[in-house]
Amino acid sequence: MPLNTAEAPERDLSAIISDLSGGEGPLLPILHAIQDVYGHIPEAAIPLIADALNLTKAEVHGVVSFYHDFRERPAGRHVIKLCRAEACQSVGGAEMGERVLAKLGLDWGGTAANGAVTVEAVYCLGLCACGPAAMVDGKVIGRLNAARLDAILAEAGA
Repeated sequence: MPLNTAEAPERDLSAIISDLSGGEGPLLPILHAIQDVYGHIPEAAIPLIADALNLTKAEVHGVVSFYHDFRERPAGRHVIKLCRAEACQSVGGAEMGERVLAKLGLDWGGTAANGAVTVEAVYCLGLCACGPAAMVDGKVIGRLNAARLDAILAEAGA
């Protein structure tokens, strides 16, 4: 389970950065490793990474904010990624997205007030023939419908 931001001591971040900074193209592996441990990229990590890799804080922040998989804030206990690509949209994906966001009172990327669920948009899960598709906590789900979506939300505690 990812650590809380308050539990992200600088020495632990420094250890992750140090362990991976010698590799080829180390920025993305470092960011992935930090997010695996903390569930997001803590603000304190940005200057440490920049110093270790001889980059500016703006360059590191730019990479974090460019890639949708990196989070600057912790996600909910469950992450639901809904496919927004054309194939899924054409078979009801848009309606599934609107349904979830309305039910939870969120925008894309938002986390429910109780911290149970974060809803994110993705642009293809590779299940084009089985749309609409979603990924729930890393598990892909095809042929999503309203009943199944409601069951997923209920199981997640949303």
